[in-house]
Amino acid sequence: MVSIDRVAQPWGTRTPYGPGETWPARVDTFLVDDLDPGDVDRWVPSASVLHSNGDALDIAVKDGRMVGVRGRAGDRVNHGRLGPKDLYGWQANASPDRLTRPLVRRDGRLVETSWDDAMGRVVARTRTLLDEQGPSALGFYTSGQLFLEEYYTLALVAHAGLRTNHVDGNTRLCTATAAEALKESFGCDGQPGSYSDVDHADAIALFGHNVAETQAVLWTRMLDRLAGPRPPSLLCVDPRETPVARAATVHLAPRPGTNVALLNGLLHEVLARDWVDHDYVQAHTVGFAELEQQVAAYPPDVVARVCDVPERDLRVAAELVGTAERLLSTVLQGFYQSHQATAAAVQVNNLHLVRGMLGRPGAGVLQMNGQPTAENTRECGADGDLAGFRNWANDAHVADLAQVWNVDPDDIPHWSPPTHLMQMLRYAEQGSLRLLWVQATNPAVSLPELARVRSTLAQDRLFLVVQDIFLSETAELADVVLPAAAWGEKTGTFTNADRTVHLSERAVDPPGEARPDLDIFVDLARRLGLRDKDGGPLVPWSDPEAAFEAWKECSRGRPCDYSGLTYALLREGGVQWPCTADAPRGTERLYADGRFWAAPDTCESYGRDLVTGAPVEPTEYRALNPDGRAVIKAAAYLPPHEEPSAEYPLLLTTGRTLYHFHTRTKTGRVAQLSAAAPDVWVELSPDDAAAHGLAEGDVAALTTPRGGIEARVRVGGIRRGVAFVPFHYGSWDTGPRPDGSTGRAANELTPTDWDPASKQPLFKAGVVAVRKVRAGTGPAPAPTTTASAPRGADVPPTVGGDDALSDEDLPPAHGRTGRSAT
Repeated sequence: MVSIDRVAQPWGTRTPYGPGETWPARVDTFLVDDLDPGDVDRWVPSASVLHSNGDALDIAVKDGRMVGVRGRAGDRVNHGRLGPKDLYGWQANASPDRLTRPLVRRDGRLVETSWDDAMGRVVARTRTLLDEQGPSALGFYTSGQLFLEEYYTLALVAHAGLRTNHVDGNTRLCTATAAEALKESFGCDGQPGSYSDVDHADAIALFGHNVAETQAVLWTRMLDRLAGPRPPSLLCVDPRETPVARAATVHLAPRPGTNVALLNGLLHEVLARDWVDHDYVQAHTVGFAELEQQVAAYPPDVVARVCDVPERDLRVAAELVGTAERLLSTVLQGFYQSHQATAAAVQVNNLHLVRGMLGRPGAGVLQMNGQPTAENTRECGADGDLAGFRNWANDAHVADLAQVWNVDPDDIPHWSPPTHLMQMLRYAEQGSLRLLWVQATNPAVSLPELARVRSTLAQDRLFLVVQDIFLSETAELADVVLPAAAWGEKTGTFTNADRTVHLSERAVDPPGEARPDLDIFVDLARRLGLRDKDGGPLVPWSDPEAAFEAWKECSRGRPCDYSGLTYALLREGGVQWPCTADAPRGTERLYADGRFWAAPDTCESYGRDLVTGAPVEPTEYRALNPDGRAVIKAAAYLPPHEEPSAEYPLLLTTGRTLYHFHTRTKTGRVAQLSAAAPDVWVELSPDDAAAHGLAEGDVAALTTPRGGIEARVRVGGIRRGVAFVPFHYGSWDTGPRPDGSTGRAANELTPTDWDPASKQPLFKAGVVAVRKVRAGTGPAPAPTTTASAPRGADVPPTVGGDDALSDEDLPPAHGRTGRSAT
């Protein structure tokens, strides 16, 4: 057993292993009040909720309160390891400013009230709007942090009960492109690969995926492979010098907005050098000839100029992915939130299809999620899709879902694609969407062009309901605020980015009158008197396990088949779907047999035009893909909508940092995490900082056509011509700032623009001007342990001190040596 500061050493101690070996277990534990594990009253099983990795953990309970967490050694996802947000983030549950009673707006102020009064107001407004305008007046905007049982109930209430098509999740901001890319290539959502592919791969390519900060334990797994015998080669595609880039065999730092050109360049070399599995392509795909024709226009010299990367590095990267025997690729926000998002992500799928790198150990693709339950919003239909990966444009699928829900097919809106969030906001801005119900998300900080968002949400004609655990910036604008139970205070299941389902059990009671989200949705359905076609309750369940059993039937026979799962089985550890009678312990990888959910009668989607976003017609899809093969979909590079100019000379990109999650509603209330990254900063290259007369710690004004903020400067390892700002920082905890600066939300700067196919907002596609406001009085508040490490300045290292000491129970070969963390 060793104790280390896991703020200073985020990924912990190395436990090296080689290809095909089992990743050694390392159990991480953090307890408050100097408690010994033996002093804990009980350990309650759950999994991480502040990122998408799904790290299995047990919640320590003492005297009815949470007092710590411990990783579960036997779980397939993390083998006992926890990241910094896992170790410390749970403490937010006990924050003294938790919402404990409903609030309603009276005379312009939010005041406490009873549940009956709050829900009565919501129900009355809902009925009035249904009578006056119909379902188009109602919209729901949910999260990526609720439980499967809650999403499924919400989807049933919204789609079949209220019959609205305006349902989406904040997964639109992080994982919509992942879903769309999988649909475009394979006909259906669902990750082909598995985290265990890290154990077998001889090459790992990370496309716009700073895994070291977004999924710390998955990076720990990769680090342990890199530290072991016969380590994999590593390709990193990222404009910043992330921890992944520092460990990479090849680091490509393309000009933001050129991802399609870059992938076309890699594919050009793979095809030109004949690193193609022609038998696989011929047997299992359509569209190869079009790809061959398209990428012929992207030789390395052309792509090097467009992307501004060294031609030699491009060729080396192509050889890395083109000659690997077992290639694992991962994709995240660097592609999903950038120009031509879906087109770029699809090209990664194409790389695996032309190389036949699917369905076997070490050969897979993971179109990653950013949130812990993003997968569940997609499966359950809470992100606008239909439940069970059914196709809204296939009448047979709608009829099948109607049978499961015991409603008429016409009760389920399917006359057009489900309404994505950005369109919902436009309807609210224009006045046709009159009630918006927001759960566990904070659009007043997380959406682009915040001045416009705030103006829309604050309209008198919009009735805003917010269901959350804190009075967020969005809740402050609401007409009704409903206090919800947090993770650890309720029971339910959630599914991570490699399809692993975990059960999270209630460990402690929620504070005051806060209620589980499931209870709130069920209460709404009953107060509205929602019925099925036989007159019975539309929502016949009232507890999580009954909701899960209902979901199993909805998923039966669909790609995301949960029919073989039970709460009892999940108490043994995480299980990957599909889990059926034929696969009772789950399924590690999809498409091992080269068969896809892409046949015209079974696919979730017929696809979209990657340039216009127009849905492909069913007849067109049948002609293209009658046999249900994977679709190789080519794309041409198109220039970004905004280009640097004399007025706005830098490209703007936003993103995450290791120690925070989303808008810091939880992590900002945790001492260890908040202290590690307490305030916003802007990251510039040494050349750009010098050109603007800026040095480490100076206060800079950032302006775009949308607005402005002030931030202290970190001179770091980012490519020239690009400015990076973390998006986590809103206004709830601002107070007086020591340097006197004002405004810090990155999304004051970002444009209202979205990918045509996935409808995901483009947070990495704008331009910005930077100007010195005043000299700094110290370094920027950016961590030194991450992609924001300083260049050349004498900056004190980021540490957590004694309050961040966590225990590691290491394998016998490592326990005495305390091998260093990297």
